[in-house]
Amino acid sequence: MNPRIAVDGLFVGQVARLAGDSRSSAIVKTPVSGRCLLTAEGLTGDTQADRRAHGGSSKALHQYPAEHYARLAAAFPAAQHLVPGGLGENLSTRGLTKNDVCIGDVFRLGGARIQLSQPRTPCWKIDHRTACEGVAAFVAEHGLAGWYYRVLEAGEVAPGDWLEHIERPADAVTLAEFWRVTRATRPSIDALTRLAHASGLDAQWVSKLMQRIEWLRNNEPENGT
Repeated sequence: MNPRIAVDGLFVGQVARLAGDSRSSAIVKTPVSGRCLLTAEGLTGDTQADRRAHGGSSKALHQYPAEHYARLAAAFPAAQHLVPGGLGENLSTRGLTKNDVCIGDVFRLGGARIQLSQPRTPCWKIDHRTACEGVAAFVAEHGLAGWYYRVLEAGEVAPGDWLEHIERPADAVTLAEFWRVTRATRPSIDALTRLAHASGLDAQWVSKLMQRIEWLRNNEPENGT
């Protein structure tokens, strides 16, 4: 992994009613041109409609690899807004994907310090935003959703700042491994346990994984079946 990459874009958005829909979202983002304060709740000027699924201290900043847009465009030629900032991300870069980053990774971003806390879970708003059915399912199937950070130290950030990797936990779990295990029909208990104990993982994900482990233990297949 390149230990330092440039930030290509920062994006913020306000909650607004979705076009042709009665529901609201802040998935539509606009570029930040100057310096912006990043706090434990996210970038100044950025909001979320559904705080149960987006935002909060463990989802303060969403990063999305710009490389994914070409893959989405190839799979869905009619889809709209497949450009950096188009899927509601706050941070756009090239050079980091799920294969490069790990749960618990700590980065310096401008004057802030951030930690990767969890993958993004794609939802119906991606299909609405792209005006194309099936994009969200494709994103989930291939692990192309990007990831969230918590903010360990607030500070000012701006496009063109460096995103510098400064710390990785021992026995770290890559985001690619996290997607592969959690998307498996019946992952091994050992694999799920490794994920659940990943340093820096969001507490809700830990609880969800432990519940799945308990279910698997209570529903072991019969020998020979």
